[in-house]
Amino acid sequence: MPDLSLISSPAPYHIITYGTLLGTQFFQSFVGGIVAFKALSRPQFSQLQQKIFPIYFGMQTAMPIILALTYPGSRTPSGPSSSLSGTFAESNRWSVLVPLATVFVSGLVNMAFFGPATTRIMRQRKVQETRDGKKSYDPAPHSKEMQQLNKAFGRMHGVSTLVNLGGFIATVWYGFTLAERIQ
Repeated sequence: MPDLSLISSPAPYHIITYGTLLGTQFFQSFVGGIVAFKALSRPQFSQLQQKIFPIYFGMQTAMPIILALTYPGSRTPSGPSSSLSGTFAESNRWSVLVPLATVFVSGLVNMAFFGPATTRIMRQRKVQETRDGKKSYDPAPHSKEMQQLNKAFGRMHGVSTLVNLGGFIATVWYGFTLAERIQ
C-alpha cells in the first residue's frame, strides 16, 4: 500500500506534471500532428491545429511553472530545498532552472508570437486564394502575393517548430535530472 503521506508531498505532483508535459510534447510533435496531417484535408487539418495549438502552447508554458513550484528538494539537510528555492538554488541552475526556463520560454514565445503570427498568415493566404482562384498548396505557378505568403508561412512555421523542438529537448534534459534523483 502506498504511503498516504505522499499526498501532501510535492513529489507525486511533480512527476505527474513532468510525465504529462513530456507525453503531450511527444504526442503532438511526433504522432498526433503527423497523423492528422496525413488523414485530414488541408482545411480540416488547419482548423484542428488552430484549436489545438493554443491549448498545447498554454500547457507548455504552465507546466514548467508547476514543475518549479513542486520541485522536490533533497532529503538531506545539506541539499537544495523544495519548490522555487530549490529550483533557483545555485546547484540546480543547469540541471533544473535552465531546462524548465527553456520549456517555459519556448511555450510562451509560441503561444504569444509564433502561433498567432502563423495563424494570421494562414488567414491572409485564405484571402489570397479567393483572389487567385487557386489554393496555396496547389502546384505552381502562384501569384507573387501568394509566393510571399507561402514563404512567410514556411519561415514562421519552421521557426515555431524549432522553438518547439528546443522545448522538447529541454524537457528530456530535465528528465535526466529526475532520473538521476531516482538512483
